[in-house]
Amino acid sequence: MSAIPPPGYGETQPRLVDDRLPVVLVVLDGLGDRPVPALGDRTPSEAAHTPVLDALAARGCSGWHLPFGWGRAPASELAHWAMFGFAGSGAGSGADGGGAGAVPFPGRAVLEALGAGHDVPLGTAVTHAALRTSAVGGDGRVWITGRVAPDDASDAAALLDVLGPVVARHGAELLSLGGRGEALLVLHGHADGAVTDSDPFFEDRHPWLRVLPTVPEASPAGAATAETLNALLLDARATLVDHPVNRSRWARPALDVLTTKWSGAREAQPDFVARTGVAGAAVTSTRLYRGLARLLGMDHRHLAPVADVGEDLRARLACAEELIAAGARFVHVHTKTTDDAGHTKEPCAKLEVLEAADPGLAGLLDLADRAVVAVTGDHATPSTGGVLHTGDPTPLVVAGPTVRPDPVTAFGEAPAASGWYGAIRAAELLPLLFGHANRPVFLGHRATAHRTLALPDDPEPMTGLSGGSSAGGPPR
Repeated sequence: MSAIPPPGYGETQPRLVDDRLPVVLVVLDGLGDRPVPALGDRTPSEAAHTPVLDALAARGCSGWHLPFGWGRAPASELAHWAMFGFAGSGAGSGADGGGAGAVPFPGRAVLEALGAGHDVPLGTAVTHAALRTSAVGGDGRVWITGRVAPDDASDAAALLDVLGPVVARHGAELLSLGGRGEALLVLHGHADGAVTDSDPFFEDRHPWLRVLPTVPEASPAGAATAETLNALLLDARATLVDHPVNRSRWARPALDVLTTKWSGAREAQPDFVARTGVAGAAVTSTRLYRGLARLLGMDHRHLAPVADVGEDLRARLACAEELIAAGARFVHVHTKTTDDAGHTKEPCAKLEVLEAADPGLAGLLDLADRAVVAVTGDHATPSTGGVLHTGDPTPLVVAGPTVRPDPVTAFGEAPAASGWYGAIRAAELLPLLFGHANRPVFLGHRATAHRTLALPDDPEPMTGLSGGSSAGGPPR
């Protein structure tokens, strides 16, 4: 019987030390902005006093995050889908090209429902439905004028109950998402959820919209879904307009329209480990991100936001460290406060949120001694003007034991413009971070059937051995 070989037997180079690091990605939702005259033609990030983020910038490397390139204004869910590597890398092809193909996005309605605790069926079209207020224009078109207010909860719940039998006549089902008149509309018997929104989103620019298949020439199933949904929504409108609950709202506008958006269908798909090669986790702040974590099989802890933004982020980073201690190699930490501030269209409100958030990120300075940490946004939410999201850049800073500092010493869009990373897209973000974490995929070596974004931690071992070393266990 031969002796157990020592580590590195027969090699001519030193055995590589295992110095893989965990990754923590902090996403300040809607962080990016535009220059504001009242702030001296600076963005809120540039004008805010953020000594912690400045220290992180001085210690690390900076750049611009442009999720889908200039001019493309992504929703948060699509930006995160790409950031997590599911939109495809678009980088090369073939055996060693490293270009992971895209995984179809299931639609935000699926994520919202999973985040609310529903088990969304596979292969069934679903959409997010919401009660709205309306007015009829002189041309007969219906214009959406508002949404369910916080004190409308009981009326909204009653009206959704009324709509149960109405949607059932169309083979559908309403599942409450809780809160402000929201529900998941499940279209049983329809597999294709690739249809447009009836919610105009921009209430003063478009009327209530007709639902259309997104690929009409190639999807008869999508056309059937759209036809059913249009008939259902018109039926719901007729029921809501004359219902006693709405007639009794003489001092408040009637909740007389059901709008739909974020349609799609849940299909079987790879989880986060299969896609990236490492165990992922998330500290979630909203229903959307809890649903995303559930869909991707990520360990997650849901912390309801607290009013003190700094204290909120401090608690989230502490939770991230707990997840790392429990085995997570990538942790996503999210806050929506920056996005909410941007939507107020008050630049100083966003500046104040950033200044309040900064002390809560102090833990990143210590964490960067033993992990790769990154702070960025998922898109820009300008705090001025008549837009929601835009394709403007958002700052990105990365720090950690392996990150070479560049000359940037302040946080914000203008300082980050001279950072060494330049402009990177969402699909490039995790490969960048995993590279710094000593986890790059070694192109030319295949350990998994599908190319992962990081060196996989647990590829499938050989099984069915009939013999082997009597010593047992791996060599040490």
